[in-house]
Amino acid sequence: MRISLIVIGKTHAPWLREGIDEYVGRLGRYAPFRYVELPDAKLKASKPTPDQLKSAEAPILLKALDDVDHVVLLDERGKQPRSVELASWIEDRHHRGIRHLALVIGGAYGFDATVKAAAKEKLALSALTFSHQMIRLLAVEQLYRAQTILRGEPYHHE
Repeated sequence: MRISLIVIGKTHAPWLREGIDEYVGRLGRYAPFRYVELPDAKLKASKPTPDQLKSAEAPILLKALDDVDHVVLLDERGKQPRSVELASWIEDRHHRGIRHLALVIGGAYGFDATVKAAAKEKLALSALTFSHQMIRLLAVEQLYRAQTILRGEPYHHE
């Protein structure tokens, strides 16, 4: 099963970029994995509303999801698994025959209704609120942790 983490906009902070690159490199040892940064939406309004931003981001995200057969939104209102539960969840999707699993991180204001409609599930990585920039690093680390749990490697301590 291929796994993708699809995000809207570039990662700005160098320290986040370094952390993301570290875990993306580690993930490549376990399964086909892609980290996809999509371009920011171009808007004419100088101060767009949150709804305008979400609406402008939607076609960019939907186009990136064309070849995905299982879309999961990372959303604060989603199911909140523990790390071992996330590992089991990934393994379950693999056993269901899902070819391409994509986890999606939206922009600062979340997702447009059209993107929500394309998703099969929602997951939350925490009950806390994180910036859409920071959650990228947390997501790739948790995906890496899940892979090590599935293989019984000593990265995760419980």
